[in-house]
Amino acid sequence: MIEVPLQTIDNMLMPFHVGHILLGAFALAILGTLPLKSMKVVGLNIIAFGAIFLLLPVDMAGNTIVYRLFGAVLVIVGPMLYAAADS
Repeated sequence: MIEVPLQTIDNMLMPFHVGHILLGAFALAILGTLPLKSMKVVGLNIIAFGAIFLLLPVDMAGNTIVYRLFGAVLVIVGPMLYAAADS
């Protein structure tokens, strides 16, 4: 097993904050739901991440207004995708 000192891991993760991590998780979640070929699932996923971005505490993200606006857009676009989906 490879042992990596915790300080090395900490130095790699220091430039990132919660907003970056949520954007990465959102991208991976969307890519994970695409093989299901269900726009309803994608719409629900977008709604969920929009709510998470809107509820993100101010002190946990670097530029919070950008993430709040992104969350608001997702909360508006998600229900439209859900309602327009056939399956």
